Amino acid sequence: MKIDFVSDVSCPWCAIGLNALEQALERVGPEISATLHFQPFELNPQMPGEGQDVVEHLSQKYGIDAAQVAANAEAIRQRGAGVGFSFGQGMRRRVYNTFDAHRLLHWAGLVDGDKQRALKHALFKAYFTDGLNPGDHAVLVQAAVASGLDADEARAVLESNDFHDAVREAQQFFHQQGISSVPAVIINDRHLISGGQPVELFERALRHLAAEGQGDGQQDGQQEGQQEGRAGAAT
Repeated sequence: MKIDFVSDVSCPWCAIGLNALEQALERVGPEISATLHFQPFELNPQMPGEGQDVVEHLSQKYGIDAAQVAANAEAIRQRGAGVGFSFGQGMRRRVYNTFDAHRLLHWAGLVDGDKQRALKHALFKAYFTDGLNPGDHAVLVQAAVASGLDADEARAVLESNDFHDAVREAQQFFHQQGISSVPAVIINDRHLISGGQPVELFERALRHLAAEGQGDGQQDGQQEGQQEGRAGAAT
């Protein structure tokens, strides 16, 4: 089973969704095997390098006040804890540009799929748990090393323009496929589950698709995913 996980490293629902999906994969293994491919999506492609205050950003983008931002953050923190992901209390103070993180992830996927997955987790931790800037090259190299990747090679990628076009093309492709919020989990190039769904929903979808083969897909996953898919874009 092929799974494309379309996401941004600055999306909290993507961190939740990845942990939930992985737990679902553990539940259905070993009878159902899957390969994960991480695909790029930028929630804020025009964000300058210095970033923007997170409360200011969310207030401007979605018309919510500081109290609503705090309430949403607490709901997200609780959902993260439920799947084993720790959102650092008050650590995420700014929203940053993530394009270089996607270039590094693209390179990591060419090197080793397992290390790409480890890098994805490391970047989620760096931003959401530790409050670091996922656009900072030093942070990105540190995450690469923690994922078993070579520091000098990672630094060379970041200091070059490598994979700029590949990432842009991948983003354009998924936009053309109708992906407008993340996480978007695409199974076997045909079946979409939107949003940071519960473990049980991912498990049910995986079992359904494995049993049905080329069936009609997991409609519950698509329908229930719409609300949380929109929530995933709120970052």
